[in-house]
Amino acid sequence: VQLQASGGGLVQAGKSLKLSCRASGRIFSINVMGWYRQAPGTQRELVVRIRSDGRVDYVDSVKGRFTISRDNAKNTVYLRMNSLKSEDTAVYYCRAEGFNRDSILSQFTSWGQGTQVTVSS
Repeated sequence: VQLQASGGGLVQAGKSLKLSCRASGRIFSINVMGWYRQAPGTQRELVVRIRSDGRVDYVDSVKGRFTISRDNAKNTVYLRMNSLKSEDTAVYYCRAEGFNRDSILSQFTSWGQGTQVTVSS
């Protein structure tokens, strides 16, 4: 399963960006899709994830500012980021977990290529 992320860029603090991530391949189901980020010199961290039943987990630092949504028919997840801060600057990675459409319904965990988000203060 391949993930294609898009939507990063350079914005001023207080502005908004929307990221998209589409999964493709022999997909039977996707259980969880989410976004992680990694700033220079830091470990990759979970930003937000959404499960197939709609449950969402946000890291505290983005609650109230970021919103994740999912289009199951398109195997796509979106991240709307409002009120961006300089500390949101990072490479954002999409991640998905689910089952492959094969004879044994094998599990997959896939990462997207990363998209840079830079917030200038």
